[in-house]
Amino acid sequence: MVHERVERRLAAILAADVAGYSRLMGDDEEGTLAGLKAHRRELVDHKLKSHRGRLIKTTGDGMLVEFSSAVEAVQCAVEVQREMVGRNANIPPDRRIEFRVGINVGDIIEDEGDIFGDGVNVAARLEGMAMRGGICISRQVLDQIDGKLKLPFRELGRQNLKNIARPIEVYAIDLDNDGSPAARVLSAANLKQVIRYCRATDGVRLAYAKVGSGPGLLRSAHWLGHLEYDWDLPLYRDFLLGLASSFTLVRYDARGNGLSDWDVGELSLDAWVKDMESVADAAGLDRFPLLGFSQGCAISIAFAVRHPERVSHLILYGGFAVGANKNPNLSAVDRERFAAMKTLMRLGWGADEPTFRQLFTSSMLPNATREQIDAFNELQRLSASAESAVRYLETVANFDVRPLLGQIKAPTLVMHVRDDRRVPISSGRDMAAEIPGARFVSLPGQNHMLLAQDPGTPVFLEEVRNFLL
Repeated sequence: MVHERVERRLAAILAADVAGYSRLMGDDEEGTLAGLKAHRRELVDHKLKSHRGRLIKTTGDGMLVEFSSAVEAVQCAVEVQREMVGRNANIPPDRRIEFRVGINVGDIIEDEGDIFGDGVNVAARLEGMAMRGGICISRQVLDQIDGKLKLPFRELGRQNLKNIARPIEVYAIDLDNDGSPAARVLSAANLKQVIRYCRATDGVRLAYAKVGSGPGLLRSAHWLGHLEYDWDLPLYRDFLLGLASSFTLVRYDARGNGLSDWDVGELSLDAWVKDMESVADAAGLDRFPLLGFSQGCAISIAFAVRHPERVSHLILYGGFAVGANKNPNLSAVDRERFAAMKTLMRLGWGADEPTFRQLFTSSMLPNATREQIDAFNELQRLSASAESAVRYLETVANFDVRPLLGQIKAPTLVMHVRDDRRVPISSGRDMAAEIPGARFVSLPGQNHMLLAQDPGTPVFLEEVRNFLL
C-alpha cells in the first residue's frame, strides 16, 4: 500500500467572526450582509493583502487566514480592529458589525486548498474567547511578537479549550493606547487593581485581586465572574466600585472560571471552601468580614463555620442554603426548567440564543437594559466554558448547608431582592431565620444581580457600610 506523504508546516493562523451575527441577521438581513461585504471590500481585503495574508475560506460571517509571520498576523488584526472603531462611530451600538479575532501559531496540514490541525482549531477557539472588537492570542504568538510590537496585553490565564487536549495560555491585546477598559474605569475612580495568583491545596491555580483602601473585605467567587471583565461590562461595575470606595476589596475567580485554571478535576462545596482558605491566606487576611454572593453564600457559610476565628462579620446576598436537587419544595415545572437549562448551556453557552436568554438571562436580569443583557451574554462566554458552566450548575444544585446555619458565630447580615426572579426571597428569609441573631433586609427590585439603576443598589451599599464601619 502506498501512503501519500502528509505535508506539514508552521504558520500563523487568524480566525475571525462577527459578534452577535445571528441577532444582526434576524434584525436586518439585507443591511447586515451589505455592511459586512462593504467592510471586507473596503478594509479587510486591503489589510490582508498589505500584510501578505492568505485567505483560506469565508463561512458566512467568519474567515480563516494564513500568515507566514505572527507579527504580520497581529499587525493586520490590530489595524482592522482599530479602523472598525471609526467605521462604527455613527452606527447605533445594536447595529454595529464588530469582529472577534483569534490568532495562533502551530502546525497545519493543507488539503485541497483548506488547512487543518490543532493550530487551526486553537485559533478558532481563541476567536470565541475574544470580546467584541477584540483580539485573543496564544502564548506561542506572544513569544514571537515580544520585542517586535509594542502592544499592551492582558493575561487571561490557562484555558481548557473545547476539543484541545492541553491547556492554552491566552492573552488579550489591549487596543486602546490608554490601557484596558478596566484600567480606565478604575483610574477614573482613583483606584488600581492588582492581580496575583496562588495555588489551591490540590494544585489548581487561583487568580485573586485587591482593589481599594480601608479595612479588608473578602467577596466570595461565583460562576459568572472575571477579575478583568467584571470592570469592563455594565453589570458588576457600580456594585464593585461602591465596595472598593470603602474597603480593600479582595475578589477571586473560582476554579474553572475567569483567570483561574479552567481544566480542573474536582468541583465541590469542599473544594470551593478550601479555595477560599487559600485565597484568604495568600491575600494576608487574618480576621475579616466575608461577603457571600449568590451561590457563594453557601460556600461562605461553610467557611465561617469551619473558621469562626477568622470571620469577623458575615454578609449574605441573594443566597440559598439548599440547591435544586436537595430542595423538596421545588415544583415539577421548576425541575423541568432546570433540566432544560443544562441542555441549553451545553448547546448555546454564551451565544445569542433567544431561548437560552429567556431561561437564564431573563431570570437573572429581568429589568436589565439591552446593553446589560448583551454584556451578560458576553460575560458568560468569556468567564467559563460550556462544560464548566454545566458542572457548576450540577454541583450547586447539590448544595445543602442547612445543618450549618445554627453553628454560625459571626454577626450576620442577610440581604435579598424582594422580587428576585432567580432565587426567591423566601430562600434568603429561611436562611436568616436559622442563623443566630441574623438581621434580614429586603431590597427593592427584581434583578438577582444588583445593577446601577436598581433602587436596591444604594441601599445594599449603605447597609454594608453601617454593618461593618
